[in-house]
This record gives sequence, structure tokens and C-alpha cells, in this order.
Amino acid sequence: MEEKKNLMSHEKLLELEAERDERKEVIRAQIAQKIKEAREQGDLSENAEYDAAKEEQRDNELRIEEIEAILKNAEVYLEEDIAKDAVGLGSTVTLLDMEYNEEVVYKIVGSTEVDSLNGKISNESPVGRALIGAKKGATVSVETPAGVLKYKVVKVEKPATAKAAKSSSKKAAAKPEAKEAKEPKKTTKKKAAK
Repeated sequence: MEEKKNLMSHEKLLELEAERDERKEVIRAQIAQKIKEAREQGDLSENAEYDAAKEEQRDNELRIEEIEAILKNAEVYLEEDIAKDAVGLGSTVTLLDMEYNEEVVYKIVGSTEVDSLNGKISNESPVGRALIGAKKGATVSVETPAGVLKYKVVKVEKPATAKAAKSSSKKAAAKPEAKEAKEPKKTTKKKAAK
């Protein structure tokens, strides 16, 4: 059976890799030290510090396994490839709730990045699925257990990082001499600050 791909941004991939590395290299060593110190206290059968350290060790190892399973099936979506005018992974979309006449803003993310309290919804959620491919001005219907919800797409935005990367690469290509002229000034300011 084919395992489900974990769609995520490059930023989320780096975040998970950093957490895994910290847990393996730093937290493991800290826990090992706690276990060593607890053992030195003597009788392990009634040693609460030893039990707590072993439990912490177990939790850390479980989290490492969980992260590695996510990373094993990670598929990074490139923010540069997000369509400007249609909702896709990484898009931030402003919707008008037709029933309540209120605007809501969602960012469409992979299931590993979901954070509903901060407006990040999965592309696999009912609202996310309904929005994928929708363009500004479109009306989408979402079937939920509470009934059908209707939203009008007010605005679709690409991630700021993708916009910035594209605009800076276009500016750099258009004005290579200007960029080179600015670099010595930066170096001079740094020397003056020292």
C-alpha cells in the first residue's frame, strides 16, 4: 500500500529537520545526563527522577520517529509555482461568507502545517478542497455536517516569500550594475560600525 504524501512548504520541511536534529543531538544528550545523575542516586525502584527521565527519553524518541516518518513521505510544494490567480497550496485567500456577510482569511497548507487558530487550513479539508483552483470572484459551495456553506473568493495571494524572491530576481537581472555598486557601500558601513 502506497503511503500518503505529506505536502508541506520548504519552510515547514526545514523546521521539522531542525527539530529532529535538535532532539537527536541536544535533547538526547541532556536526557542521558539526567538518567546518569538519577542512577548515581542509588535505588532505581523508588527514584522519581530516574522514572521521569526515562519517560522523557521515551517521548523524545517517539517524536523523533514521528518526524522521520513525516519527512520520509514529505513532498515540498514550491511557492514559486503557485498560480497567481487561482487558489492552490500556499495561497492565502480572502473569502466572503455569503450567509453571515463576513470576510474570512485562510492560508491553504498541507496537512502537516494545519493551524486552524491561525487561519491555516488543509488542502484536504472540505473548505480547502472546494477552494483549490477557484479564482477571484468565484463562488464555492462547501458541504459540511452543518449544511452547505457558500463563500465568494474576494482575493487570492501568493506567499510573500515567493513574491519577494521573484521580484528581487527580476530586479537583479534588470540592473546588475546597480547591485554591484551598492555592495561596497554596505561593506564600508560595516567597517565604520566596527
